[in-house]
Amino acid sequence: MSQRSREILRLVVETYMTTGEPVGSRFISKKLEHRLSPASIRNTMADLEEAGLLYAPHTSAGRLPTEIGLRLFVDGLLQVGDLTQDERSSIEGRCAASGRGFQDVLKEATGVLSGLSGHAGLVVAPKEDAPLRHVEFVPLSPGKALVVMVSESGQVENRMMDLPAGLTETALAEAGEFLSRRLKGRTMAMARSEILHELQQRKAELDQLAARVVEAGLAVWGGAEADRGGTLIVRGSANLLDDVAAMADLERIRNLMEELENSEEMLRLIDLTQGGEGVRIFIGSENTLFRRAGCSLIVAPLQNQQQRIVGAIGVIGPTRMNYARVVPMVDFTAQVVGRLIG
Repeated sequence: MSQRSREILRLVVETYMTTGEPVGSRFISKKLEHRLSPASIRNTMADLEEAGLLYAPHTSAGRLPTEIGLRLFVDGLLQVGDLTQDERSSIEGRCAASGRGFQDVLKEATGVLSGLSGHAGLVVAPKEDAPLRHVEFVPLSPGKALVVMVSESGQVENRMMDLPAGLTETALAEAGEFLSRRLKGRTMAMARSEILHELQQRKAELDQLAARVVEAGLAVWGGAEADRGGTLIVRGSANLLDDVAAMADLERIRNLMEELENSEEMLRLIDLTQGGEGVRIFIGSENTLFRRAGCSLIVAPLQNQQQRIVGAIGVIGPTRMNYARVVPMVDFTAQVVGRLIG
């Protein structure tokens, strides 16, 4: 591409991102540093259209960038900005609020991304059988307790369970200590059969009711609920409707939300982050998940202290979103969350 073609493509894309409207040659002529006639600009825009980088939505209308044109702009012409100190402080402050668990950090990070970008924030974390750090049974009411399990990556999971009648708080605490000692540093899959075998050998030593609590706790964690797809959090999905111009667009957005709730599609989002380091940008049909919705995805991996990918965080928006602003936002938020979950 010539310098003139690159400059005109850049102006068309940047103007489209701001207005969402077709861009005409007369407007471009006023923005170019070196004056060119509208006729010369139209000829260049026609060449860009022939190359598949621009298209005319209507006869005699201006031009809009194609997905290929947007990709060329993002890869070769985009100048990524930087966050302000206030934006950095807002992200760090909200994500790092004291006393919050893994799920709360993810929810807050998704919310702050949506708020700052004006689009939909998204985070996915697959269900994993991670090594555990701590297990505890917390009494809630007669016959009910909360099973709290903390993984070595910092993720906290809570589930309700029924308690046998007549169980004392001492026996409940004893059951928690028994499980915690044997699960520490191990996954549930690694330790479950061994613990059940030991229970059979030690029921005389371990309080009978406490033993039943241990068995019930293992059942709660090893049953059908253990196969859940993982965590999906979307904040600001209503922002995706801001650019909807027809019922067909609304239907595409609705289908996207339904597909995201599918556990297999969630795992595919994690896979998207595996192909390269840092932030990745998927424009429209480049990602089959977002093809029908006409959206772009800017996504970054969430990594723990061992540099293992434990999830992904990003922003979903229209293809004309401000990539230069959103890319550093996603990148910095991923780094903050990565430090916290470590």
